[in-house]
Amino acid sequence: MRRVVVTGMGAITPLGNNVEAFFDALKNGKSGAAPITRFDTEKFKTRFACEVKGFDPLEYLEKAEVRKYDLFVQYALGAVHQALKQSGIKDSELDYTRAGVIWGSGNGGFTTFEEQVSEFAKSDGTPRFNPYFILKTIPNMASGAISIKHGFKGINYTVITACAASNSAFMDAFNYIRWGKADVIISGGSEAAITPAAIGGFSSIKALSTRNDDPVTASRPFDSQRDGFVLGEGAGALVLEEYEHAIKRGAPIFAELVGAAMTADAYHMSATHPEGEGAYTAMKLALEDARLQTTDIDYINAHATSTEIGDLSEVNAIHRLFGNNPNLVVSATKSMTGHLLGGAGAIEAIASIQAIRTGIVPATMGVTEIDPAIPKDLNIITQKAITKDVKIAMSNTFGFGGHNAIVIFKKFEG
Repeated sequence: MRRVVVTGMGAITPLGNNVEAFFDALKNGKSGAAPITRFDTEKFKTRFACEVKGFDPLEYLEKAEVRKYDLFVQYALGAVHQALKQSGIKDSELDYTRAGVIWGSGNGGFTTFEEQVSEFAKSDGTPRFNPYFILKTIPNMASGAISIKHGFKGINYTVITACAASNSAFMDAFNYIRWGKADVIISGGSEAAITPAAIGGFSSIKALSTRNDDPVTASRPFDSQRDGFVLGEGAGALVLEEYEHAIKRGAPIFAELVGAAMTADAYHMSATHPEGEGAYTAMKLALEDARLQTTDIDYINAHATSTEIGDLSEVNAIHRLFGNNPNLVVSATKSMTGHLLGGAGAIEAIASIQAIRTGIVPATMGVTEIDPAIPKDLNIITQKAITKDVKIAMSNTFGFGGHNAIVIFKKFEG
């Protein structure tokens, strides 16, 4: 099958609104967590999140477009603009009928939906909905808006597998390109769900940290005192391109996507399987897809949201599959970005690719003591980024409903 390479990246994140700023913050162990500014949180158990800061949609969109799109689409369009610019692709180099968009989102236009319904609830019952209400809310509008903005006329849809959505989108894009169904696919994910309902809803199932006195260290994956995840938002985008197509146009190549897999836990609505059965199988299948051995993986960007059950489930699966591999290091960048839900895999793929490109592995911040239930011989990087020659990186994502999606990136070698 045909090879698939990454020729462009873009990022709108709580740590910075481009790839360079984002990864620089990761390297330096900075957190994007702070008190919520979007609404009054006085009566909420959790009063902080990882908000995107300083994002100006007018850098990427006309005023009329901004009014049409929910924030999750605006973030997507910003990240895609950056990725396409970095890829340097020109109209003359592209058959638009073979250029597609496969995007990921867990919630779609959550902000718009909540705002509009709240306004109606406060009214006298007369329906006065924004004419763009439905269009701004539906999750597929991100992939639709990207294709409209850039003229991509090929395969186009949005994947909804909760927090595994971005990696699910990457896997589909990977397959369509290597099967010969497309030459270029813009893929990634976005989310904008820092709202009263989201914070309240996640709090009701005790999923969020309540460390209001110290938001910066609240997301602490693998730590014995972790008490839940920190909600984040933003977008990440990759230009995935068929190898020969990229070489022919002299494209910059940042990494190669070599393997992917998806499985289901078939276990619980929100909890992962305690032994990580689905995660184990997905990682194993991704390795087989890439024709790699466990000893080939240098770095795993773990899903690790900072929940007690979820973190242990994942490390159990990693330890079962990889055993005592002294070369393997594991870290969780959600400790700094928070959890971007459907957009998580997109920015974590970028973090993994940047680790390959720079030889710097970001740390898991906020950790004071590793949970004693975690296998002692699992090399989890904490407190400070390390220098390491990363040739191959795996990125894990898992979503409510039991969705598991894994992708593997490799240093490009021609």
